[in-house]
Amino acid sequence: MNWYVVYTKPKWEKKVAERLNTIGIVTYCPLITKVSQWSDRKKIVSVPLFNSYIFVQIDEKKRNEIFEVTGAIRYLFWLGKPALVKDSEIEIIKNWLSVPEEFEVAVDHWKKGDKIVLESGPFVSQSAVIREVKQNHYILILESLGCVLKVNKKES
Repeated sequence: MNWYVVYTKPKWEKKVAERLNTIGIVTYCPLITKVSQWSDRKKIVSVPLFNSYIFVQIDEKKRNEIFEVTGAIRYLFWLGKPALVKDSEIEIIKNWLSVPEEFEVAVDHWKKGDKIVLESGPFVSQSAVIREVKQNHYILILESLGCVLKVNKKES
């Protein structure tokens, strides 16, 4: 089955995912924890990683079943077709969210332009190109994911 991206009402991501799960549709709503500040207190809350989006794994023929749930607005489209997300991309998000905030990446003796494969952290097994080498950090380009990663050097 394919993973699709569903656009939801704002702030309804968790509700829609929960309701879709109760009717038997596999969903994934990646959550992060953050500290919210109010005038009188701070509170740790879980918020969706992607505002107004959840992932659903559903058969092509049953795609309209998600609209039985209040809060599900529409599918995200790419080039005129519903956007598909690969299982490997969902796993990358899950792995990325499961690692601690701080982790070690060994990048000791490399220079600008070197191609490497990350051996730890949320982007393990991803290939990268070193774009910058600074005194206290490296800038890596993860071409397969289309993003730039800043890695702080560990102080000895």
